[in-house]
Amino acid sequence: MIRTADRLHTVEEYYFSKKLREVRGLMAQGRPIINMGIGSPDLVPPKSVIDAMAASVEDDGAHQYQSYQGLPELRQAMAAFYASKFKVSADPEREILPLMGSKEGIMHISMAFLNNGDEVLIPNPGYPTYTSVTKLVGGVPKLYDLKAENNWFPDLAALEQQDMSGVKLMWVGYPHMPTGARASVQGFRELVAFAGRHKILLVNDNPYSFVLGRDPVSLLNVDGAAQNALELNSLSKTFNMAGWRVGMVLGSPEHIEAILKVKSNMDSGMFYGIQKGAIEALGMGPAWFEQLDAVYESRRLLMFQLADILCCTYDLDAAGMFVWARLPSEAPGSEEFINRVLHEKDIFIAPGTIFGSNGEGYIRFSLCVGEDRITEAIGRF
Repeated sequence: MIRTADRLHTVEEYYFSKKLREVRGLMAQGRPIINMGIGSPDLVPPKSVIDAMAASVEDDGAHQYQSYQGLPELRQAMAAFYASKFKVSADPEREILPLMGSKEGIMHISMAFLNNGDEVLIPNPGYPTYTSVTKLVGGVPKLYDLKAENNWFPDLAALEQQDMSGVKLMWVGYPHMPTGARASVQGFRELVAFAGRHKILLVNDNPYSFVLGRDPVSLLNVDGAAQNALELNSLSKTFNMAGWRVGMVLGSPEHIEAILKVKSNMDSGMFYGIQKGAIEALGMGPAWFEQLDAVYESRRLLMFQLADILCCTYDLDAAGMFVWARLPSEAPGSEEFINRVLHEKDIFIAPGTIFGSNGEGYIRFSLCVGEDRITEAIGRF
């Protein structure tokens, strides 16, 4: 076998990729597994979005290579969405870049700004991809603690005591995944000021603002943030379009141009029909968001009942499509606990440890499962 690149020795296969193979294996044996582990929306996009995509496939040029920057009207729709939902003004020509999902953006940003050996501030707990991508591009992960007692927000005073001279980039994500904690404009101001003092590129990963959220806040609401900050967003959760792979990054023209240099060498543009569907989605009115929240709120109330049965504690007011729950003190470790539930009750729940060491003692329930299945899970206990 040809020897693999050394960079592969720095990362492991994504947890859900491995664990879901085990879950599928149990299902193949006839086990009635209820999957509450992964945040892949089971709901469908708005009908008008599907219709817009379907109607577009016979347009002239629909099946040709598309622009690396996306259709002008898609960028305009993204700009209008940010203006309407966040009160953020962004130039669709120079300050917005459509992406094939925000996960792609994590890699593109890292490749655009990190040199070998550059340090990256990564939240613990947080999205595992931040760490794996940092390692893949030769960066050095530098974990910072998020704790419940600080509402899962960075202790900036503690970070100021550390050596920041080697840090090039800092990942944050609010509303936070996996905990659902929110950030205020004042919190974002403090983050932007911290990043500015240390010449760090600050990136907010923001795909959960419109699932059980209220008064959504963008990092770019902070005056002058675009000078040293970027924000990622996605249509995956907001419009049930996870498989469509549509996201965006917003920032200064100079930062967007740097990311485009990477992206234009990595793909040949997003499929035209998907872009037309995304344009329709971004224009959805308040009724869409209200009915989406109604579904998730109903599911969450049932999931709280399941968490109560397991003697867990949780935040009643968290945002996003998950319930982040603290195990009782007498419970075993997170991974042992979820494996026991998987094999004894045929229910898969994500262990908090996959998001970092500060996730020990926690589990995460996904709300991407119907009420009937949550009710069935409750019945199994």
